[in-house]
Amino acid sequence: MIGFVNKVLQGFFGNKSERDVKALWPRVEEINRHFESYAALPHDELRAKTLEFKGRIHEGLQPYHEKLSALKVQGAEGEDAQAQAARFEEYDATLKERDSALEDILQQLLPEAFAVVKETARRLTQHSELKVTATELDRELAAEGKDFVRIDGEHAFYSNRWTAAGAEVLWNMVHYDVQLIGGMVLHSGKISEMSTGEGKTLVSTLPAYLNALSGLGVHIVTVNDYLARRDSEWNGPLFQFHGLRVDCIDKHRPNTEARRKAYRADITYGTNNEFGFDYLRDNMSHAVEELVQRKHHFAMVDEVDSVLIDDARTPLIISGPVPRGDHHEFHQLKPRIESLVESQKRYLNTALADARKLFAENKAEEAGLPLFRAYRGLPKNKALIKFLSEPGVRALLLKTEAHYLQDQQKEMHKADAELFFVIDEKNNSIELTEKGIEHITSRGEDSSFFVLPDVGAEIAEIEKSSADPARKAEEKTKLMQDFQIKSERI
Repeated sequence: MIGFVNKVLQGFFGNKSERDVKALWPRVEEINRHFESYAALPHDELRAKTLEFKGRIHEGLQPYHEKLSALKVQGAEGEDAQAQAARFEEYDATLKERDSALEDILQQLLPEAFAVVKETARRLTQHSELKVTATELDRELAAEGKDFVRIDGEHAFYSNRWTAAGAEVLWNMVHYDVQLIGGMVLHSGKISEMSTGEGKTLVSTLPAYLNALSGLGVHIVTVNDYLARRDSEWNGPLFQFHGLRVDCIDKHRPNTEARRKAYRADITYGTNNEFGFDYLRDNMSHAVEELVQRKHHFAMVDEVDSVLIDDARTPLIISGPVPRGDHHEFHQLKPRIESLVESQKRYLNTALADARKLFAENKAEEAGLPLFRAYRGLPKNKALIKFLSEPGVRALLLKTEAHYLQDQQKEMHKADAELFFVIDEKNNSIELTEKGIEHITSRGEDSSFFVLPDVGAEIAEIEKSSADPARKAEEKTKLMQDFQIKSERI
């Protein structure tokens, strides 16, 4: 009944996607009207549109920039902390107002800006070269050896052929209406789902150009360095024709002037990992001069499900220097770990042999526990994998596992009792059992040799104690030293 009602409602009102497209359609028609009017413009006048758009943005934001500049220099030497905090708060509020005003201006410019990009794509498709008056950027690109532009006297010639990721590209793409809609969706901060071959790379040129007009920077995030380099070289000439600078951070070493310059470009391509690590490094910097990124403004993420969901499960970690270069605790602990692993292997070989024997004797109930222990202890054991390929064995393992997982694993300690350590492949972890801890600390060390202390709880206990401040400080220092030593062991 509910399904029937939904179908009736969709018949009258359409689904969410159809309603969204219908709302955007008038803007598509407006873009195409501008696109048709731009066809008569000379190449130089089409390029001049970018300067016109930038001028309109600058004019609209001028009051905010003046106020921000005044707030920056207002602080007098005698300014107290309260007045300074109020000034900073006002500065942040003005910055938000500026960004809101900028978005309003960009929405007004959107039809014209999208039309400029579409018209440029059309001209590159229909002409082998575009002759324009040479600018400083044109000459700079030619001097760098870019194969899509050449200088002849006062003129620059932009070719519709260039190299991207080592392969020659012949530009032959013009934005369809559905791609204009995709560009508007991306500019609004939403996800645009497109299948392979529907022109995701071309769609990105529209909001990238529009948001680059502000001069505040656009980041285009890809899943690997090949795509970052390829897309920056594939789409670059389309933007550079209009005087916008394009770069790719993956082409430059971290924390170098070349990478800082890449971030100062109007449009910056890069992988999610490099953007992330640069952000982390910037947060560890001691001076403004050490920063490579500038204030974030607008970003587009390719393969958003992969970047923000799949890859997000792997944390980005920057490790600090190892303080004791001559102290190799690994070599001291290695014999103990080898002994632990060998003891586990010996036991599990016996357990697996028992499971095989019991299973062959049709004693599946009794074979389940040693089989499960073999899986918990060394799931990648080749002998175990071979045994699991036999009929009925994997089903027995899953049945036994389900038994020990039920009731919040209250029986699991019985399965793990004979193991030295447990490998959990799903959570990518290894946990020492009581038997394993006894084995590895058999020389008389603390039984928590590999167990990290709960720093928060223990500091709280120290604070609640009646000891004098000096004693408390000493205990806290000892606790942190214990934590550091055990962290290094692990």
